[in-house]
Amino acid sequence: MADKKLPFTVHLEELRRRLIVCIVAVLVGFLVCYAFKERIFQFVSIPLVASLPPDNSWMIFTGVTEAFFTYLKVSFLAGFFLSLPVIFYQLWSFIAPGLYSKEKRLVVPFVIFSTLFFVTGASFGYFVVFPFGFQFLLGFATDTIRPFPSLKEYLSFATKLLLAFGMVFELPLISFFLSKAGILTHQTLARNRRYFIVLAFIASAALTPPDVATQLLMAGPLLVLFEISVLVARIFGRKPLTDPSGDLVDEKEPGTTAG
Repeated sequence: MADKKLPFTVHLEELRRRLIVCIVAVLVGFLVCYAFKERIFQFVSIPLVASLPPDNSWMIFTGVTEAFFTYLKVSFLAGFFLSLPVIFYQLWSFIAPGLYSKEKRLVVPFVIFSTLFFVTGASFGYFVVFPFGFQFLLGFATDTIRPFPSLKEYLSFATKLLLAFGMVFELPLISFFLSKAGILTHQTLARNRRYFIVLAFIASAALTPPDVATQLLMAGPLLVLFEISVLVARIFGRKPLTDPSGDLVDEKEPGTTAG
């Protein structure tokens, strides 16, 4: 028998429960990371500090509470990264009822690869984009114009880029599951390639510092990831079934009948 459809309120309750689990996971990660807040912020600020002049390699805070709240925010950011496996597991568990049995068994690969891709994207931003971006932006300093970056502004800037690159690197994984579900095909992706190229450069201009080099460092991986997504959809996309007459038929769950 086909699965019985549940009321919309049941789905909302399920979503609320899983969001609560995610929030608790982030809070636990925050508490763990807050014990190492100075070391974490020092690590996050390495690309900026390395680009500052040797006689001015520090940051400032201009508000009485700025340093305190900066440590809170960096602990939440680190706690979020620490709780990524839990977040992705809850996401999978929420969408799993709409999948086939063989697809539901992909929970472990989904959690592993989604976490890995997100961390890889953030690492690319940290190790590749940050040094180029800061060298360009701080290159405008002169003898009369000295850089004094603040803790709050830098953390806000770094958080936006780290999360943006993390989400961008999830593109092949999203393509995999949408194509497996039959929602997306490689033909659809290929037909809309030119639109994606435009959107990639618009997103790069909005999320990165206003210099061409840094924008290309985001747009370039976006385009590469898009082509990987097309290939993934081509290889793993759900193939339509045909009956002996050649007509298309709906793919059913093995052993089930229509409700």
